[in-house]
Amino acid sequence: PEHDDPSYRKCQELKMERWIQMHYQIKQREQALAIAQHRELFYWLSGFYLSAVYGCASYYQRVKRVSALAPLLPLTFVVGYYTDWAYGSKLHRIQAEANMIMEHEQELLHWPGGLPTVAGIDEARVETEMEKKMHPHHM
Repeated sequence: PEHDDPSYRKCQELKMERWIQMHYQIKQREQALAIAQHRELFYWLSGFYLSAVYGCASYYQRVKRVSALAPLLPLTFVVGYYTDWAYGSKLHRIQAEANMIMEHEQELLHWPGGLPTVAGIDEARVETEMEKKMHPHHM
């Protein structure tokens, strides 16, 4: 097919748009799964935190020392972090920071060794095949 043919170009554009949409939907599903995992962890941590509050408060009632409440301080930060991640605006702040990095700090986004090339991928594939042939029991 001629690459200058408008119908060919339209077909290629459509394929690319589908590919982009597919990957976008995959990333959405992965992100939803990650949020759900953080929410599940939040539920467990909250249960532990409430048990710790009860235990520390009971112990404080007996000993009347503020140090009995000390374990609650780090736990409060942990539960607060996961509350923010699961139900707060943490994800929005992360996305905003990522956008800022993409706009103003492009140099941080370069891959070590640069972009993979077809030649480099083929070379690695051939090396792997040769390794399998030379050492069939090691793979």
